Amino acid sequence: MTSNPRDRTDESLIALRRILRATELYARNLAQAVGLTPAQLRVLQIVDQKTSATPKTLANQMGVSQATVTSLVDKLVKQGMVKRVPSELDRRHVNVVVTPLGHSTIEDAPDALQQRYVYAFAELADWEQAQLVSSLERVAHMLDAQSIDASPVLTTGDIPTGKQPG
Repeated sequence: MTSNPRDRTDESLIALRRILRATELYARNLAQAVGLTPAQLRVLQIVDQKTSATPKTLANQMGVSQATVTSLVDKLVKQGMVKRVPSELDRRHVNVVVTPLGHSTIEDAPDALQQRYVYAFAELADWEQAQLVSSLERVAHMLDAQSIDASPVLTTGDIPTGKQPG
């Protein structure tokens, strides 16, 4: 039995909706568990892995602007998760360093949704990875989303930029 194109359309929309729902549920669970957004958790993880990081390094790794990173770091500083420390090499530069509270928060956080994806993606054969990337890029193009600035953080909505609307 062959499925008609309408069934495949519905199946593809259902799959997209499930992906969106998974990101929404993860963000909600993360907020309830440790009071962070997925983007804030990612900043915390990067800083923890590197011992310290400059805002520019964070922005480059996350694929977002330095203004976005500044906003994320500001919120983490207010929560006591990270602190800003002047660079020992050049006092004009600032390093972001994780605090003990930030480190324990990472340990208490539920597994990051993108980490689950990364592990599963790594298990795929090379041709499957290429096919999946191609298909996802095609979906982004179909939704006219290929030019939208995005970081490798699975979350719904925008990553805060620190700019006030208006």
